[in-house]
Amino acid sequence: MKIFIAGHRGMVGGAILRRLQAHGSHDLITRTSAELDLTDQQAVRAFFQNIKPNVVILAAAKVGGILANNTYPAQFIYENLMIECNVIHQAYAAGVKRLLQLGSSCIYPKEAPQPMREDALLTGTLEPTNEPYAVAKIAGIKLCESYNRQYGVDYRSVMPTNLYGPGDNFHPTNSHVLPALIRRFHEATVSGQDEVLIWGSGNPRREFLHVDDMAQASLFVLDLDPALYQAETQPMLSHINVGSGTDVSIGELAQIVADTTGYKGRLAFDASKPDGTMRKLMDVSRLERLGWTATVELREGIASTYTWYLDQLKSDAAIRGGN
Repeated sequence: MKIFIAGHRGMVGGAILRRLQAHGSHDLITRTSAELDLTDQQAVRAFFQNIKPNVVILAAAKVGGILANNTYPAQFIYENLMIECNVIHQAYAAGVKRLLQLGSSCIYPKEAPQPMREDALLTGTLEPTNEPYAVAKIAGIKLCESYNRQYGVDYRSVMPTNLYGPGDNFHPTNSHVLPALIRRFHEATVSGQDEVLIWGSGNPRREFLHVDDMAQASLFVLDLDPALYQAETQPMLSHINVGSGTDVSIGELAQIVADTTGYKGRLAFDASKPDGTMRKLMDVSRLERLGWTATVELREGIASTYTWYLDQLKSDAAIRGGN
């Protein structure tokens, strides 16, 4: 069984790769972006025709937080559309029958009823701050559904909530909220800052899922018997939500991160900065009925992620010292 993992250097793709490697029973195929530009149609066509994998896991995407989505909307919609179109079409052209593509909870309308069910898709206006990215991810779902309907392949989609864990992006401006908070509170603790300023009011509520749980859920859905998968989905509503089923406010999240990093100063909130959607909680009842639930508790997951972050800082410092 040859499995191509697109995006294996990303947080989710890396977690899926580690889980598959632990089983050790498949021929796992990976390519870095330097080796294979997934936005290049000819390069992707040549790769698929040469390698001819049996299964494709599409975890590659251009991702970022509110600031990155607002700053680079053209890049977010273009690159993600190109990646999805190239990989999904060329997988079909090369005879791939099974494919799993990973999306995002931002596909749902800004005012979607909470918790968000799969059938909320395309029922309202998207959140403006990440609409280009969301449109691209919706297109990915519809690409898979359309190829299933026309060509009889088995291309599935999973929509994760906010993910975190080893391999996350801790960039000071282009990261998502949880890694951004971990970095900010760590630096505040080290420097002895009296106050940490947090974007927004602190009132929005968000759901978080550890990336190891996401990897397990992805492979669970990929391996589901077609009859079970089809019993829980519809030809034009085939995606499955993946989440923890619980949420916290950004203010509560900041306090957990402060506790984890040992920060003792004040927490302040800048309400002039955008909050984004006030609540984003996934309805995960479909996945639970199929037999999967999350296992990593949030405080435990944040603690292990902070340990990983500290290890990366030590590793980077050692490399700099060696140079």
